[in-house]
Amino acid sequence: MKMTLMQHFSELRRRILWTLFIFVISFCVGWVVSPYIEHILITPLLKIWDEAILLYTGITDGLLIKFSLSGLFAFIFSVPVLLWHIWAYIAPGLHKNEKQFLLPIFVLSPLLFIVGVCFAFYILFPFVFRFFIELNTDDILPTVLMPSVKTYLTFSIGLLKIFGLAFQLPLVLILLNKIGILTKQTLVYARRYVVVCIFVLSAMLTPPDVLSQILLAVPMWLLYEVSLIFMRD
Repeated sequence: MKMTLMQHFSELRRRILWTLFIFVISFCVGWVVSPYIEHILITPLLKIWDEAILLYTGITDGLLIKFSLSGLFAFIFSVPVLLWHIWAYIAPGLHKNEKQFLLPIFVLSPLLFIVGVCFAFYILFPFVFRFFIELNTDDILPTVLMPSVKTYLTFSIGLLKIFGLAFQLPLVLILLNKIGILTKQTLVYARRYVVVCIFVLSAMLTPPDVLSQILLAVPMWLLYEVSLIFMRD
């Protein structure tokens, strides 16, 4: 059944309000569980640094951290809802072949983001934190390392976001190929330049140690090669 323009706007408004409602509810839940989220994010550091002491350097740090962690929690839970509402809104106007192509992208996007986050949390973090702890404590003069909680969480969450977004690379390339902007031959020909760009970008986005740069660049390179398999000529 065809809908009028006002009915389309009404449905769009309803779906936006539902998404905002889920975001607000998730934010409130995140406010309650934020201490547990903070503990989870600090766990990788505690595993390799038994004597870790983190400081609150400002009187408002606790409040700002709660807001940040609550927003992160709400974002994680509301994005799948947002994607579902976007799909439900546009799906009736799509052809069958368009649905078959776009539906996996809507499903795989959050899954790949989670895979990237888990990769950073379980594989990258131990190497990065050990590197910085040794760098800051391996000194001739006696030193005491006491990073601030706010700085640590900002750094950790930033890395998680970078890896989550980096793992979206195959979906972006396949989508650009499907709509005719990129061809498989072009990407195959440009492979050497793309690999160089990946390593340069990894050096810019990650901490200044070679290992973390490699741990971002190599998965992106592999994802680039995998995306070529699913592209049409």
